[in-house]
Amino acid sequence: MMNFCNQIHQRLQQRNINTRVFMGASGIIVAILAFAVLAPKWADATFKHLQSMIVDNASWYYILTVAIILLTTVYLGISRYGNIKLGLDHSKPEYSNFSWFAMLFSAGMGIGLMFFGVAEPVMHFLSPPLGQGGDVQAARQAMRLTFFHWGLHAWAIYAIVALILAFFAYRHHLPLTLRSALYPLIGERIYGKWGDIMDIFAVVGTLFGVATSLGYGVLQVNTGLNYLFPNLISVNVPTQIVLIIAVTGLATWSVVSGLDKGVKFLSELNLGLAVLLLFFVLITGSTIFLLQAFVQNVGHYASNIVSMTFNMYAYEKTTWFGGWTILYWGWWLSWSPFVGLFIAKISHGRTIRQFVTGVLLVPTGFTFLWMTVFGNTAIDMILNKHIHQLGEIVNKDVSLALFAMFEHLPFSTVLTSVGLLMVVVFFVTSADSGALVMDMLCANGQGSKGVGYRIYWSSGAGVVAIVLLLVGGLGALQTMTIASALPFVTALMVAMYGLMKALYIDAQKMEVQQLSLTTPLPAMGSGAWRERLHVIMDFPNHERVSQFIDSTVHEACQEVCDELQHNGVEAQVSSHKSGNVVLSIPAQQPEDLPFTYKVKMVAYVKPTVSQQYLHAQDAPEEHKYYRAEVHLTQGGQDYDIMAWSKEGVINDIIQQYHTHMHFLHRIR
Repeated sequence: MMNFCNQIHQRLQQRNINTRVFMGASGIIVAILAFAVLAPKWADATFKHLQSMIVDNASWYYILTVAIILLTTVYLGISRYGNIKLGLDHSKPEYSNFSWFAMLFSAGMGIGLMFFGVAEPVMHFLSPPLGQGGDVQAARQAMRLTFFHWGLHAWAIYAIVALILAFFAYRHHLPLTLRSALYPLIGERIYGKWGDIMDIFAVVGTLFGVATSLGYGVLQVNTGLNYLFPNLISVNVPTQIVLIIAVTGLATWSVVSGLDKGVKFLSELNLGLAVLLLFFVLITGSTIFLLQAFVQNVGHYASNIVSMTFNMYAYEKTTWFGGWTILYWGWWLSWSPFVGLFIAKISHGRTIRQFVTGVLLVPTGFTFLWMTVFGNTAIDMILNKHIHQLGEIVNKDVSLALFAMFEHLPFSTVLTSVGLLMVVVFFVTSADSGALVMDMLCANGQGSKGVGYRIYWSSGAGVVAIVLLLVGGLGALQTMTIASALPFVTALMVAMYGLMKALYIDAQKMEVQQLSLTTPLPAMGSGAWRERLHVIMDFPNHERVSQFIDSTVHEACQEVCDELQHNGVEAQVSSHKSGNVVLSIPAQQPEDLPFTYKVKMVAYVKPTVSQQYLHAQDAPEEHKYYRAEVHLTQGGQDYDIMAWSKEGVINDIIQQYHTHMHFLHRIR
């Protein structure tokens, strides 16, 4: 038995899998699934009791912490910290704004808009938390509440988790997994059992979140297919199982294709379809009314956001609060490890201000427009056009809401077909991005070697959804997922505090760097200025820059290193490869940061042919030129020292080291 376990451990390590996270998460998932299968009534009763306890005793904690998250996220976007990059200083975004927005939107809540875009406004309109339903006042309140649940608060939760993970992973070289969020609290112990527990928690929450969404969402697909083909497809469990298998198969294909192909393509496809569907409903519906309603809804939301944020309904006892707002906050929190890690994965190279603006405002704006077009169209049909059966259908079966509204618009069959396609693609993007995240969590933030484990997690979500659908355990697992948000939000508060401390240090370093003379005029010997002028006018090739770094720069770094060692400072010079020299000085105190002065050869496309090649690696050698760029601990500084004299390079090293010491003085 011991030999068998060792063989499994070795095989997992060969695939870059963290054995404790993978086996621990798999074991817990199987145990919870067995509990739901063998004792579904007991499981349902247990989780519902837990939910009731949270709503009665901890709802204030959810409200307060979510408010703090929103305020912190907005502050980080508008403060001086907004200039800090999620990556080294020279990092660039890996995806265009459109691709980035499409992926984060699809993973974040795309499927929810299809399911609740009509249903939630209508339900609030007919049964508001306070007052009489079905009138104009109820309509205003319905849209305000819908905006509240799907607006800035939800995306702030995703944004802060993604920001913490991306900052520590890309700026401080920690693993891109949830364990890194604990670094400010436990330091290097994130690589031990506490970090493993955090990642196991994230894997389990992600899988059940994806599985429950598959189970509930497939009801909408089944209903839509039954609407299109009433004589061929019935609404029943066998049909839903077939649909889950089909969606899981598509998600597996997408996850095998990778982030840059499958996930990116499907996300862009769905965003394009969403825009087309949105504008079709806007044009064929009450266009002027919808545009007026959008402006008024946004203004109403903005003017009431503070009161809504802190409204606990303490003076008006209502079960609505626990059944809607608290469940939403718990749901967004429980999904934030998955969505946050995925957003962090695709956000490398953006500044914090760009990140907050993109994640917080762009999806929220689109969501508000979507909810207005679909929600107000449905309310207008009931309130002004007296199509009361639409409200009756929504109250009876939420999954029918979207298709019931399409019946009263032109080309309803085409709209239903497009809507179904979007629901399926949204499911696929949620499932495949979830599989990628779970694979990263189990593989130290890097992803496993090969595609086998990605297929394992993608198909596993489908299997869990089918099993829960058969035993009726989806409701219990949804409640369990929401309850899991309670301990996570506490850990998140601590991680936010650690993020603020780390950002303060980075901001101090940037300020000191800006006050210093970043590119000092080098000391030049007789005639050296002619060589520098020649470099500026010409474009040096690989050989010239490599020779300069390997000789002049290396000699300068070595002389400084020798002098530092002579004065009792630990320092070393290393050359990882030709055209790459590093002078490094480790931290003198545990709380200090190390000093690194690195000169790196970087290729660029010559300006004369820059329109022909997008990246330097795509261009042939004769169309490239090279720079000897300085990189510090925080990344590239975007200046070239090619053809500087040895004394000039030494002066630059001393200047940067002096700046580093001044920075340490300021933060001590």
